[in-house]
Amino acid sequence: MGADEIIHQSTRLRIMAALNILERRETLDFSQLKAIMDVTDGNLGAHLDTLARAGYVDIEKLFVGRRPQTRVRATTSGRRAFRGHAAFLRKILDHAEAAPRRK
Repeated sequence: MGADEIIHQSTRLRIMAALNILERRETLDFSQLKAIMDVTDGNLGAHLDTLARAGYVDIEKLFVGRRPQTRVRATTSGRRAFRGHAAFLRKILDHAEAAPRRK
């Protein structure tokens, strides 16, 4: 199992981590995710588009009252990809910790 090149980018990794701690059908709205990520609207939008094209997130655009709202949730394949990438990173860390230290 190798790195997932879609998730590997740091902002997308953080997005997927934030979404993966939620229950399966739970969502974060765009403004919540933006605050968590501390990125611009355009930057977050571009990364969400990349994740959506890969099938890793669902993006729902709706109106609440007269205000537009965008909600994001991780898909089943996105959760699976995130778990696989996290396992890949854990393997690297485990290998580094097990390596003999040079003095």
